[in-house]
Amino acid sequence: MSYADRDKYGMYSNTRSTGPGPALMGADTLIGDSVVNGSEDDLGDIKEIMLDMQTGQVAYAVLAFGGFLGVGEKLFAVPWQALHLDTANKRMVLNVEKEQLRNAPGFDKDAWPDMSDATWASGIHAFYGTDPSRSSGPTMGPGSSFSSMGSGAAMGGGMGSSVGAGSAGGSTGAGSGLHGDSYGVGGSTDPRPGHEGDDTDMSRIRGSNIG
Repeated sequence: MSYADRDKYGMYSNTRSTGPGPALMGADTLIGDSVVNGSEDDLGDIKEIMLDMQTGQVAYAVLAFGGFLGVGEKLFAVPWQALHLDTANKRMVLNVEKEQLRNAPGFDKDAWPDMSDATWASGIHAFYGTDPSRSSGPTMGPGSSFSSMGSGAAMGGGMGSSVGAGSAGGSTGAGSGLHGDSYGVGGSTDPRPGHEGDDTDMSRIRGSNIG
């Protein structure tokens, strides 16, 4: 199932220029989305989306990987900005090799870490090469090629920042306001059927609560 299949309220059903997406998407529709890398390797699926209640931003997507039928699987907190939304295949893409993910900082479902701890957050962002001081969301666009992911994170960049999880030094950029018929025309990719534009940065959408 994809986010379109989990759309219980018809958010993405209108293929014209009205309705939510991509400026705002239902969090519940994204939970369960599959995650792959640029080599099309299966990296698991999104189990939860973590909100920073102080900043109002999405801090992490919790990715489940490994195991069999839920037994032995490991959970990973992936910075929201490290992901890419593949609007053609309606899934998430993460720029990390499968073997590297096995060695990523993870946790068991019965032993969640303190995600507000600055030291823990610094290690997570360092592994995925993301900057916790930037207020940004996933890149967007059709396909899973790393070259189509714009400014997506490069795993292991090591930002070295001690900023806490989800902290943002600035507000979301003004970007393009998606109104009227601007979906897919000089704006960001519309995730609804028939709207596969080529914009790559959800953080440029004014008023978005997605990063």
